[in-house]
Amino acid sequence: MKWPVPSGWQFIINGSLVIALVCIIHSIDEIRFESLFKLDRIPLFHPETFHHSISEAILGNTPPNSTIFLAPTTTEIPKKPQQKLQFPLNCTFGIHRTCPANYYPTSFPSQDDQDSPSTTTTCPDYFRWIYEDLRPWKETGITREMVEESARVESYFRLVILNGRAYIETYRKGFETRDLFTQWGILQLLRRYPGKLPNLDLVFSVSDRPAIKSADYSTGPNATAPPPSFCYCGTDDTLSIVFPDWSFWGWAEVNIKPWERILEELKQGDKRWMDKEAYAYWKGTPLSRNRRDLIKCNVSDKQDWGARFYLLNWKKEREEGFKQSNLSSQCMHRYKIYLEGFGWSVSEKYILACNSVTLLVKPRYYDFFTRGLMPMHHYWPIKQYDQCRSIKFAVEWGNNHEQEAQDIVNAASDFIHEDLKMDYVYDYMFHVLREYAKLMRYKPTIPERAIEICSETLACPAVGLHKTFMMESMVKGPTDVSPCNMPPPYDPHAFNTLLRSKANSVSLVELWEKRYWENQAKHN
Repeated sequence: MKWPVPSGWQFIINGSLVIALVCIIHSIDEIRFESLFKLDRIPLFHPETFHHSISEAILGNTPPNSTIFLAPTTTEIPKKPQQKLQFPLNCTFGIHRTCPANYYPTSFPSQDDQDSPSTTTTCPDYFRWIYEDLRPWKETGITREMVEESARVESYFRLVILNGRAYIETYRKGFETRDLFTQWGILQLLRRYPGKLPNLDLVFSVSDRPAIKSADYSTGPNATAPPPSFCYCGTDDTLSIVFPDWSFWGWAEVNIKPWERILEELKQGDKRWMDKEAYAYWKGTPLSRNRRDLIKCNVSDKQDWGARFYLLNWKKEREEGFKQSNLSSQCMHRYKIYLEGFGWSVSEKYILACNSVTLLVKPRYYDFFTRGLMPMHHYWPIKQYDQCRSIKFAVEWGNNHEQEAQDIVNAASDFIHEDLKMDYVYDYMFHVLREYAKLMRYKPTIPERAIEICSETLACPAVGLHKTFMMESMVKGPTDVSPCNMPPPYDPHAFNTLLRSKANSVSLVELWEKRYWENQAKHN
């Protein structure tokens, strides 16, 4: 088939249309090209000059042998952020003390799981103590008989987690609401990481003093494995699986707010270390012998040990609305003293958060994070039986070595605000429970007298500060990141080196202190 040959007029008309179309396209391209270089797009260039030079190049003023490269324009569609899932409280169930049938999903993929698992951080170094706490059961595992024996020793409640749901069997009432807020914290962990905690069965003590003595379960071929007990603290001669204390979610009885708000308030109201009063500060109740001895170091007409101490009457504080016990108002001195009472004290983290040099009177007890602290780096060690002279030397040293003292302050502040933020508190809970569950040699079942608990059953009937702190500390829904990655266990050499380093730092301070008082005696 032959195509018809266009006449002369048709050729001219068609050619004109093609030329017009090319001109239109060229004009559109110029408009698009000019828009690329508007001032709000590239502020480092003058658009008129830049566009003029490009136009000259296009019109034929390009130097010989030059080539113009125009980058192609691409339009990126922004990635739609993953919508966060939330679990609102359903108090229709809570007021009847029952839990909703499907209040947590059985699984929830994190953002890290979907995109880049390599972005997950490594846990702080003190997480390595989880392996040490669980070492007594590394060979034998944990049996149902061991857990039931622990329940008979000195325990307050038994916790069973099955398929992401929590069940509590209560043995005895804890002091104030320690047990309640500990259980609340565990429920928030389930909300944060739904479907990620394994099934487990454990016993918890809310006492200030651990009860499982190491000597009662000595090693040997006929030795009996100790009963596993979770608690807030441990000692060198007891066996404890240490767990974060209740006050991270608030201590309603003494108006101590949840940890996240405490940190924010302390940061906002903080003063420069150099601007603080150049004394050591302590405020509390002198019920134990150690604390009564400490009060003797207070300033008097005859002696100034560089310390300022104040007694605290909690009954009066409650009556007057806690006006004298606000934590943020107790950070006005360069040095703050931590001293245990009858047992372990919850106050150490608040003292470390004060942006002051922590003077740590030699403690007997440790909690889950304090084993990550180093003397002379995070705090200044104080003798237990010569407190006045030890405090006096610490204050004199700090006031005469201001930069070194501020380095200690900065290290402690970084530790508290970074390594002890709530993200890591939850991750520590997650990892210690998961490592514990790996040792279990049986499938847990719900105890006959246990009841199911959930956020609804605890928060909905609560009133006053208890409800306020629960609602403030409640995890709204699953996090979009995975738990931090556990560091490896200590090898024997690294573990012994760590302990030796701590002991050497304390010994060095004691040597400095001894020489200081010898010089004072010579000049007096």
